[in-house]
Amino acid sequence: MDVFVRQNDSLWYYSQLFKVNYQLIIDSNSGIDPLALMIGQQIKIPGFTTTGYSIKQGDSLWAIARSRNLSLDALFLVNPNLNPNALQSGQTISVPLRITWRLIQGNREYDYGTMMTDVRRLKTIYPFIKTSPIGDSVLERDIPEVLIGNGNKRVHYNGSFHANEWITTPVIMTFLNDYLLAITNQADIRGLDMFPFYQQTMLSIVPMVNPDGVELVLKGPPADESLRGRLIEWNNGSEDFSGWKANINGVDLNDQFPAEWELEQARNNVTEPGPANYPGEGPLTQPEAIAMSELTKKRDFDKVLAFHTQGEVIFWGFEGLEPPESETIVNEFARVSGYEPVKSANSYAGYKDWFIQDWRRPGFTVELGKGTNPLPISQFDEIYQKSLGIFLAGLYM
Repeated sequence: MDVFVRQNDSLWYYSQLFKVNYQLIIDSNSGIDPLALMIGQQIKIPGFTTTGYSIKQGDSLWAIARSRNLSLDALFLVNPNLNPNALQSGQTISVPLRITWRLIQGNREYDYGTMMTDVRRLKTIYPFIKTSPIGDSVLERDIPEVLIGNGNKRVHYNGSFHANEWITTPVIMTFLNDYLLAITNQADIRGLDMFPFYQQTMLSIVPMVNPDGVELVLKGPPADESLRGRLIEWNNGSEDFSGWKANINGVDLNDQFPAEWELEQARNNVTEPGPANYPGEGPLTQPEAIAMSELTKKRDFDKVLAFHTQGEVIFWGFEGLEPPESETIVNEFARVSGYEPVKSANSYAGYKDWFIQDWRRPGFTVELGKGTNPLPISQFDEIYQKSLGIFLAGLYM
């Protein structure tokens, strides 16, 4: 929500008026000097939007404000040209509205367009978050990252490395939405106050690593005849892509990292593009994997969690290179979720494998839900409730 600076206004005054943390208002207005506000300057207030109200005969601004638990001044801030002595029946004014509900509807098929729309909506309501693409997919779709918080602890969550595991994306996006709601409304999640985590942590989220693959699973092959024919051939002649894990080049993105890549190639013994388990011609040959590699080097994460499906297990080791605290952390993840810690999946070349190998810091692959991929969306609520503790523990551990 935008308000317009008047004489003697301050960001601190806005924080008190709208009951929003002062730091969130500062972070929502990067580039603005809070000590040098200018009359008429536009200021963003996080956690709010505005709704239109049509004036009725006999209305007063005071009554409108009181009916919505607002101060009269809040109305003037979003209606800078409003004359309280000249209200007219039928006139429309803006009324501040605090967001107290989820914007994300995760319990549905969740494609790339839905995710991008939701990222933009969250950025509008919560302008203290930062969003930018980390790179492009093969088909030149932006792969967005969302950043929350300015703390020294650097934590990363990602989803949909594998196309038919797309349910991980709405699960992550729902947590993101709940986290932002709690931060702005000074609320808790499972008894934990969220704002200290915002202060202490920089949380990086890449909700959909493999957008082309997710679109293929949910919508079928692209219209381009050449690409369509190639994909159907790689898919053993089938137009049913529900079992497709790979990117649009038929490469498994979680077999793309330089962590004993040759051993994974030999283990899978898949030498051609296809739905699953083809590691490519070498590590880091696919743009999605390269983007994740470059992001990880840039951010220098302290801890990473890659969300996959299925099995309700958490893999936490790689070749004995994981630090001692990884076991402590995974045991807490298990306690809050009921998932089983498993040290090794006896596989190689995955994102968390590479992170553990090169950084010697805690990395985890979290396998959400149970069943056959793609998991039915009917599992969404159960998956979210079980995994919520992991998302939270990733912040406090």
